[in-house]
Amino acid sequence: AAEAAEEARRATVVAGWANRCRDLVNAPGNVLTPERLADRAEEIAGGSAALRFEALGPDEIRAAGMGALEAVSRGSDNPPRLITLAYEPEQPARADLRVGLVGKAITFDSGGLSLKPALRMDAMKSDMGGGAAVLTAVGAIAELGVPVRILAVVPSCENMPGGHATRPGDIVTSLSGKTIEITNTDAEGRLILADALWFARESGATHVLDLATLTGGVVVAMGDQYAGLLGNDEAWLAEIEAAAAASGDHAWRLPLHERYGRYNESAFADLKNSSDYRQASPILAAAFLQEFAGEGPWAHLDVAGTAYLERGRGDYYTRLGATGYGVRLLAELARRLSSP
Repeated sequence: AAEAAEEARRATVVAGWANRCRDLVNAPGNVLTPERLADRAEEIAGGSAALRFEALGPDEIRAAGMGALEAVSRGSDNPPRLITLAYEPEQPARADLRVGLVGKAITFDSGGLSLKPALRMDAMKSDMGGGAAVLTAVGAIAELGVPVRILAVVPSCENMPGGHATRPGDIVTSLSGKTIEITNTDAEGRLILADALWFARESGATHVLDLATLTGGVVVAMGDQYAGLLGNDEAWLAEIEAAAAASGDHAWRLPLHERYGRYNESAFADLKNSSDYRQASPILAAAFLQEFAGEGPWAHLDVAGTAYLERGRGDYYTRLGATGYGVRLLAELARRLSSP
């Protein structure tokens, strides 16, 4: 009976945080700016003595050398934020493990100068679904007291076509030092993740997982039921797959053969952010991210189809809008990592 009561309590906590994630993702872009998302993260940190919040503003982002994040944010009047939540339980189950959770948080994505079509652009308020899931999942993990060290890194900005916006053909220098030719400003998510992934690894993350509403291609391939899962480490991918299956936040593994990387090669920089070919876009995006994942296990979840629904799905999601995808998966992953 006690075990059942504890499971019920855990499910209630996780469901509550998943609903908070849904509220964040459903919030319109004029309400939830990068600055206000940082405010929400600070509120989450205030709920636990084990959580520490920090947010870098535009001057600090520029001074740190995050040229990719800075480039995406340049066209908007709303300033960017690099949000971090560090969770340090008193007695972690594994002192040698620090999980880096990185979440894309474009609070509105117009496509920049590579402007998106008008139809359904209103749904681009949801392009921060990965970042929202990471922040609220850490809130759930902290409330449950799961003994796993976590560093959440959420790069947040708008992608807008203002007079200062980055142009196709521009070359920027990322935090890693690698140069990137921006051939398509609507492939912005991988740019902000490039700096955030490197930041997470350099800040001590031993195992990294990023969540991002990254490509339309993953929606074409798997619709709204499964996220695409890619990575560089078999054991780490297996842990995430098991957590996905147990939690109901489904994920399906896609290949990441090394030869895919040649499609990201640039004649003018270390690599480019978008291929001219309309092929394997979720894989090519992951191959780009891998260049910035540093040394150690890394995985990527492309949640473009699962974080925000265009229509009811025939299950408990009966209408369009945010699902909170990722909160249950990350809470389950943390629980599994805390087991002996």
